[in-house]
Amino acid sequence: MPAPQPEADLALGAAAALDATARERIEAAAFRKLVQHLRERTDVQNIDMMNLTGFCRNCLSRWYQEAAGEAGQALETPDAREIVYGMPYKDWQAKHQTEASADQKARFAAANPGH
Repeated sequence: MPAPQPEADLALGAAAALDATARERIEAAAFRKLVQHLRERTDVQNIDMMNLTGFCRNCLSRWYQEAAGEAGQALETPDAREIVYGMPYKDWQAKHQTEASADQKARFAAANPGH
């Protein structure tokens, strides 16, 4: 498993004026909307996301799992993935995952050496 992703300090600009509880509620709501958006955009493959953004649904589920661990909550990888995918990962793969093209694989390899 890769090293844990550091948490960003989002208390900048306008967010700095929010109290911590309100900011956390807003951040949680934004996260839920991101997850819902990714669940609906099954046409967007993880390799597309990795090639464009450097992260994918699996990364997001790993970050969720890490955050749970930091909060003292054990969460297994399949359970974290189900939270992000909205179904068991194997089911999502069977329903929505397509074979990556040679070009996608080459772009991924170039952008993510050693991944």
